[in-house]
Parts: sequence; structure tokens; C-alpha cells
Amino acid sequence: MKTKKIVTFGELLLRFSKDQHQRLTQGDYFTSKYGGSEANVAVSLATLGDQVEYVTRLPETPVGRAGVLRLQELGVGCHHVLFGGSRIGTYYFEPAAGMRSAKVVYDRANSACSELRPGMLPWHQILQGAAVLHISGITAAISRSSLEATLEALDVADEMGVSVSYDINYRKNLWKYDGADPRATLSMLLSRCDFMFGDAIEFEYLCQRRQPPYTATDTHFEMQMQEYGEWFEQLHQQFPRCRKWLMGMRNMVASSRHLLTALLYTSDDGENYRLLRAPIHDINGVVDPSGVGDAFMAGLLHAIQAFPNDDQQQLNYSLAASALKNTIPGDFNLATDEEVMALL
Repeated sequence: MKTKKIVTFGELLLRFSKDQHQRLTQGDYFTSKYGGSEANVAVSLATLGDQVEYVTRLPETPVGRAGVLRLQELGVGCHHVLFGGSRIGTYYFEPAAGMRSAKVVYDRANSACSELRPGMLPWHQILQGAAVLHISGITAAISRSSLEATLEALDVADEMGVSVSYDINYRKNLWKYDGADPRATLSMLLSRCDFMFGDAIEFEYLCQRRQPPYTATDTHFEMQMQEYGEWFEQLHQQFPRCRKWLMGMRNMVASSRHLLTALLYTSDDGENYRLLRAPIHDINGVVDPSGVGDAFMAGLLHAIQAFPNDDQQQLNYSLAASALKNTIPGDFNLATDEEVMALL
């Protein structure tokens, strides 16, 4: 299958974590891996066989160069990575264990990507021949100038007829610049997208509407589809441009056992919408849930091109890709198309 280019735009991060479920306050050593939401999407798409280009800004240092090399090793195009600034953003990750929740500590102030400004990236050249531009709310959160750079990219995408994919990715600890208004900003981005993803909590935060609870403890849980349908219909009236709404839903029975499913509210003609549900995956043996949402989004973007006339297959594929990510350490989903299809 020959696919059209997908462009992802956002910050590459360096993740530090402890082995064997140690707390951040324990042990002497950290392990490091590259990650970041939009980079995760790019790697997943490349692993699935898609043509993908990743756009970011990194410091001209061995650490920044190593990040690009890692992405290129995994098949991601990095022709438009901009070098400048003094540091790469980092975060420290403490994995969940038993009844203890995971913990994330960010250290990304004044990162190279947060200093991006409009005019620094050649968006007309970057988006030439692209089918989709993928962004997330994280890039809008790290600084006002990176938000403005994101809006510039959206303006060019609209001008060139490139579809926009958007992950809500609400991170409350990142919105620190003067005048930051996360709900208004994330809603504005949603109003400009064609395909979107968010988990159930992000949907509720952004739209300020309660939804039916997802409390599955096995694969026989009955979804309240009529109530969800009414809920999505209200959302679509508020944000009429979006053609595909993908919501990931997870119930964590324990740190190593998650019940994962998804809903897709979709339309082929922009007028007649329908709500689809995916089967529930009972993942007993979760290794690393980081990047699961990014795997969802990458799975959907791949499936839109692979199964253009089968919305149910698009949904099932994105869920299967996300389920497999739970079994892979690190931020990147390295599940192949063959593995996803085998799980389906």
C-alpha cells in the first residue's frame, strides 16, 4: 500500500526513568529514552509502513543530534528538523506498581522547541504532498510562541488543503506562561481539526460535559451507546469541522491490568454521523502504558489510508495498535502492521 505523507509537529523529549519499578528517590541510575507525543506518533506510523515526516526544534548538541539519529533509525523523516536553542526538554518518569500510580516530573522550560516562533519553519515546503498534519495540545502549552508557531502551521495546512489531526493532550502542569487559557486554547485547536483523539478525562475537561462512566472489569461490560451518541452529537454541534472523533477509554483494575476500548464518532460526508464501538481488550500484563494515546492516533491515521471505506476497521485497528503498545517499554510503539492485523 502506497501512503501519502503524514507530517507530525511537536517537541522531542528525553525521558529518564528508574528500572524495576523504583521510585525517583531510589537507586543510583536512570535509564534514558527519547519520546514525546508527536514523535511517538511519527515512530508508530513509520513502523506501520507509512511515509512520515517529523518537525521539531532541537539544540545543536550531541544529545539533540542523537535524538534525530534515533528517529531516522526507526524510519522517520527528519529533513525539516530545525537546530537551535540551548537544551532539549526532559521529563522524569516513575512507573506505576500495584496500587501506586505513575508519576511524571517535567523539566522543559526554555527548551529549544518552546522557543519556536512563526516564520522559523518553511511550512509550505514541509506540507508539500502531505495528506495530514498532526499536532497536539502540548505544543500549545509549552509557550505562547510555540502556540503561535502551531497556528501558523494550521493556517498553511488550510491554505494547501491538508487535513489536520489533533490530540487534546491536556497536561495541566505545562500551562505556565502569562495569559495561558488551556480550555479556550484547546477548544480553538479542536475547532480547526478534521480528525481528533482524546481520552475520556480530556473530553470531559475540554467540553465540560459529564459522560456515562466506563467501569469495565471484564470484556462483557455494556456501553451506554445511546447516551454516548447524544453526548457526541452535542460535541459535534459545538465543533462542526471535525469528521472523526476518537475517544480512548481505560479502566485500570491494577497497574498491570487495564481494560481498554474506544469509541469513534464518524462521518463520510460531513453530515451523517454514526457512533461505533470497539471490542474491549483485557490487557493483563501491562509493561509500559506511556504513549498509548499516541499509538491510538497513529493507528487511526494509518487505518484511514489503509481502510478508507471501513470505519469499523479503522476503529478496531487503532485500538489494537494501542493495546499492543502497553506491552512495549518506552514511549515508542514498535508494533508492526502484521502484528496489529494478527491481533485483530
